[in-house]
Amino acid sequence: MLKPFALDQECCCCHFSEQANSASGIAVDDACKLKFLELKAKRNFRYIVFKLDDELQQVVVEKAGGQDETHIDLNNSLPADDCRYAVYDYDFTTDENCRKSKIFFIAWSPETSKVRTKMLYASSKDRFKRELDGIQVELQATDASEMSMDIFKERAY
Repeated sequence: MLKPFALDQECCCCHFSEQANSASGIAVDDACKLKFLELKAKRNFRYIVFKLDDELQQVVVEKAGGQDETHIDLNNSLPADDCRYAVYDYDFTTDENCRKSKIFFIAWSPETSKVRTKMLYASSKDRFKRELDGIQVELQATDASEMSMDIFKERAY
């Protein structure tokens, strides 16, 4: 005979669900999605830098760079010793003289950042990226040389 399940008890399926949810990544603040939509649809920003909040519970917007800023400004916005996510709206002209734009997702993970931080960012990356509908190219970078204009050009075509 089955015993009734009390609400204050923890069943194995609930426990499994909690573990799966925590393993799948960290929450995403709504402001991240809204800023990304502004970059994608209104083209208000050249780039957006995202970080994990101080409690390591959710991804939040750290900085949004104006349309007049460049990939160099983006590079300067990324810390030398901590991980970040970023999106960059790269405008270019094709060989056929057509103006185009590609939205890059950047996973910034410098060699000098803490191992635990690298693991948190790596395990949350895919979930966060899925929240940003419209990413066209993914770039993983550990230093500024991996985010040069030549790299953007090469990956955009």
